[in-house]
Amino acid sequence: MAAGTPLLENEPLGFGEEDEPRGKLKHPLVTTFHLLFRLSALLAYELCGFFSNGFIGSFIVIVVLLSMDFWTIKNITGRLMVGLRWWNYIDDEGQSHWVFEARKGGLQGRVSQTEVRVFWAALVVFPIIWSILFLIALFSFNLKWAMVVLIALTLSGSNLYGYLRCKLGKSDSITQSIKNMASGLVQKQMMSNVANMFTRAPPTTGPSSTV
Repeated sequence: MAAGTPLLENEPLGFGEEDEPRGKLKHPLVTTFHLLFRLSALLAYELCGFFSNGFIGSFIVIVVLLSMDFWTIKNITGRLMVGLRWWNYIDDEGQSHWVFEARKGGLQGRVSQTEVRVFWAALVVFPIIWSILFLIALFSFNLKWAMVVLIALTLSGSNLYGYLRCKLGKSDSITQSIKNMASGLVQKQMMSNVANMFTRAPPTTGPSSTV
């Protein structure tokens, strides 16, 4: 049974240094590897037909690159670039616990905004690309490559989901958080409409003209 632990509220996580200027790349090598493995896996998928006709060799290369990308983002780039991390552990009673953590307070505000944009852009864009490639492979009845794309989509989507949970918080699911935001907007609009009904001046009628 899956369970979760609360996000850290006051105690900053002990990873990463936060003394660099905000506008610069504080971790250029980490940022490079954040893009390198997933871009390499995508290029390997697109170009494998030009270099090899064997499916097994291409499958192994792509899966290895995807696994390296998953591990790097989950364990390194997330905590250094945006101050987020997530993992799973099994307690002594055999129950599975998911942990989603985020730096709080001033530490979170001192991350490099450039790295934050790069991190989230790559985290969101690549699952979208893999989703499109999955549909192409599926409608082309190329089931072997559809399986490869499904693996890529699962790994990249897992990191996206984990970091969204870190960003949005643990108490509500992502769907519930979106529903709460939408509900708040609807309530605000309704209150605005009601206020306008009572504050709107009644229409004035001009003097009737006689013929």
